[in-house]
Amino acid sequence: MGQYVAASPGCGKTHLALALGVEAVKAGRSVYFATLADIVSSLAKAEREGTLRERLRFLCRPQLLIVDEIGYLPVIPGGGNLFFQLVNARYERGAMILTSNRGFSEWGDVFGGTVVASALLDRLLHHAVVVQIEGASYRLRRHAELMPDNNRSRPLTAPPLAPRRRGRPPKARSADTEANP
Repeated sequence: MGQYVAASPGCGKTHLALALGVEAVKAGRSVYFATLADIVSSLAKAEREGTLRERLRFLCRPQLLIVDEIGYLPVIPGGGNLFFQLVNARYERGAMILTSNRGFSEWGDVFGGTVVASALLDRLLHHAVVVQIEGASYRLRRHAELMPDNNRSRPLTAPPLAPRRRGRPPKARSADTEANP
C-alpha cells in the first residue's frame, strides 16, 4: 500500500513519484501531491484554527497521497506528531508514496524524536516497497567537473554529454578530395 523512494538529491525521486501518480490518475485513481513541509504546515494551521479533523479527512480522501522531500527541510516542533496522525488515519486505507534523501536511521532527527519516527516507520513500512536509487545527480551531470569530489553524492558512471553541434553536418570527404585538396 505504499512506496518509499530514497536517493541522493537529483537522482529522480520526485520524477518517479510523479510518474507513478500520473499512471494512477490514468487508471482512474485520485491523487494528491505535496511536500512534507507543506503538509505539516497545513496540519499545524488547521490545529491552530480548530479544523485539524477536517484537514486530516481532506488528506485521507485521495486514493494515493504523494509526500515529497521528507527530511529536506526541518519539521516544525510538533510536526512529527501531526504527520503521524495523518499516517495513522491513512494506515491500511490509502496508498502513499514517500520520497526522501535521508535514511531511516535519520528519521528521529527529522521528526523530533525516535518514538514518533519508530511509530511512523512501523506503519509506513508495513506494506511498503522500498526503492533505493543510487547514482549521481541528473541535474549536475553536465557540470560534474566543476564540483569538488567531496561534494558529489556519487561518482559519475558516464562521461558528461558532448555539446550539440549546430548547423549543417560536415560534408563527407571522398578519396579524390583527400588526395587533391
